[in-house]
This record gives sequence, C-alpha cells and structure tokens, in this order.
Amino acid sequence: MTKVKSDFLNVLIERGYLHQCTDLEGLDAAFEAGIVPAYTGFDPTGASLHVGHLLPIMLLRLYQRMGHKPIVLIGGGTSKVGDPSGKDDTRQLLTDDMIASNMASIQTIFDQFLTFGTGPTDAIMVNNAEWLDKLAYIPFLRDVGRHFSVNRMLSMDSVKLRLERDQPLSFLEFNYMILQAYDFVELNKRYGCAVQLGGSDQWGNIVSGIDLGRRLNDMSLYGLTMPLITTASGAKMGKTAKGAIWLKDDLLPSYDYWQFWRNTADADVGRFLALFTELPMDEIRRLESLGGSEINEAKKILANEATALLHGRQAATQAEDTARRTFEEGAFGGDLPTITVPRAELEAGIQLIDLLARTPLATSKGEARRLIRQGGIRVNDEKAEDELANLTLATLNADGVIKLSAGKKKHALVQVG
Repeated sequence: MTKVKSDFLNVLIERGYLHQCTDLEGLDAAFEAGIVPAYTGFDPTGASLHVGHLLPIMLLRLYQRMGHKPIVLIGGGTSKVGDPSGKDDTRQLLTDDMIASNMASIQTIFDQFLTFGTGPTDAIMVNNAEWLDKLAYIPFLRDVGRHFSVNRMLSMDSVKLRLERDQPLSFLEFNYMILQAYDFVELNKRYGCAVQLGGSDQWGNIVSGIDLGRRLNDMSLYGLTMPLITTASGAKMGKTAKGAIWLKDDLLPSYDYWQFWRNTADADVGRFLALFTELPMDEIRRLESLGGSEINEAKKILANEATALLHGRQAATQAEDTARRTFEEGAFGGDLPTITVPRAELEAGIQLIDLLARTPLATSKGEARRLIRQGGIRVNDEKAEDELANLTLATLNADGVIKLSAGKKKHALVQVG
C-alpha cells in the first residue's frame, strides 16, 4: 500500500479500517492541509442500530479524535426509498411518523460516541429529507438524472445481484444510488464535506457521488470504504441465533452486549480489539499474542472496552462482575436475565419447555425441546433429561429462584411474582 503522511490515515491503516480509497494520495494531502469534513449515512429503518453499524460509528469517532469533522447523515429522505444494497427483497415502506420515531430513537446512540456542537471538529447530525423532500421530479431528472448511465447502474452490485437472483427490484429502489450521490453533492455545498465513509458494499454509490460532484460543480470529493466484517468462521458480524445485537439497552441489556463480545472467537480477538476499542496497538498486540486460557482475559478486556463505549464504564464493570459471580463463583449476578412467574402457575406446575420459551435462552418451544434433547439445558445446575418435566415451587433453590442454563455461558433466573 502507498505510504501515507497524515496521522489519520496511518492510524486508519494500522487498525484495519481501510478497505478501499478512491484517491489515497489526494486524500492524504487533504488531511495534511487541514480539517476535512466527512460523512456516513444511516437510514432510520428501525428503532435502533445494531452491531453491524458499529464499525462506521467507530470510524466517525476516530475521525473526530484525530482532529477532523464527522457528519452523521440520517436518511429521513432516502429511507422512504430503501437501499437495495445487500438485500434480496424490497424493504418495507415506512410512514413519515415511523421514520420520525426511529430517528429520535437512534440519535441517542451517537451521543455515546461523538461530541456534537458548533466547533470546527464537532460532529453535526443532518437529515437528508431537508433537501430530498423538496426536489421537483422533472427538474431533478433533467439536472441530475442525465449524468447517470442506466448501463452503469445495472452493473452495480446492489442492482446486479438482485437481478441475477431473479428478485424484484422496484423502480423506487433503483433510484437510491442517484439520491445517495446527490446527498454527497448537497453536503459539500452546505458543509464543505469532502469525504464519504462507508462499508465496502457502498463503493458503487460512493463513486457515483464523486462522479456527480465532478460533473455538476467540478468538486474534489473522496471515498473511503471499510472492510466487511465477518467472524473467523465466515459468519456476518453480529448475526446470532437470537437475532441482531442492538445498540440500545432497552432492546438488548448491557449484560447481553458484554457477553456478545466476551464470546468472541480466539482468532477474532486482536482484530476486534483494534476496530472496536481504543486501546493502544502495542497493548492489542500483546493481548492478541496470549495463548491457552489466557486469551479469555483478552476477551474480557474486549467486552469491557466495547461495552464501556456504548453503555458507560459502570455498566461494563457491572456486567463483568455479574459474569464473574455467575461463572466463576457459582453465585447469581444482578444483571442476569430474569422473568417473573405468578405463584399460582408454579403451584400448578409449568413444563420446562414452556418456561424456557419465556426466557432469552430459547426462541420457541421447538428450540427448547431441541436443546434439552441435545443435553444442553440445566435446571439449578443439574442436567435436564425430560422435556416434559414439570417445574413447581419445590424446584426453587436455596436463593428462592430457578436457575436455567443453556450451555456454559447462557443463564436466566425465574422468580416468583
């Protein structure tokens, strides 16, 4: 790779954030010359972002720490269209009220990672509905649409892959790359934004924006993409049997978030420490080199640092303490998932599969039955053999609860209401 001079790009490369850059030499010179505003877009398609969004958030945070200005673009306009990238099906169309509610919800996530304000390197949050909602269709097609070749648009992965799989692609979605390109131009006009940051799947959209800026106003724009993060097993980052790893604690408690990072595969620890924490690289290399059971200490540090960034240091410490008390001392930490069952139900008796399905340990009775048959369920630390076993008040342990476990690392408590 070309040797760079700017501090930001050197750190970016060392920590593994850089996948592609449209003009590395030109961008390096721009960083050396002064503050360079950059943006990343997030469509508010849900009430929370998930851990799959965390890499661009961490990059924006690093961008600000290294003396540059991050712009968070919330796609209040583009979410009405839907990004076809990486999707086999048309996204659900959202109402204005749904979009507004989702935006208000996810804005709080960014407050944990960025400093917002009016200073030269303070982050700003912008809604692209400010300009997209005001566009007139015919003038937009004439002034902007004429710069896009349908032949080239059909060659973009976001379109080509959908068509190759014989999956429907609406004309509405087909326009997404034009709107994203236009966002880049508008952000340059309004805020001097010169860089778009995005995942590797956004390369085509980013290049389209750079090309549009050059054609319309001879703008000098740059694109920088991050690698697609997969685990050592090849799985997509953050995809679990229980669903997405949300970045809001009302959807995923901080203890479960801590456990997600604690369960990182040995081969991923060093890479994830570099990308998702702010530990110095010398310390990361030391932790990465640990072998045997010592690698578990590195995983705890990863879990603590990642959790502290999102939920605060106190939440991380409490999660670690809960895990230690649960796994190492056999006690119950206060953060374990807990459900309350009416006394009358336990007096009558509840089948084990029914109770498991109420906890985060199993998504359904079918999954609960499968786990029991595979020998993966324990009740009060005793292996469960009978999926139809009835649990009653007599099952309560000395602490007055029923401890249910799936494997060695997942636990839930049942208390009497």
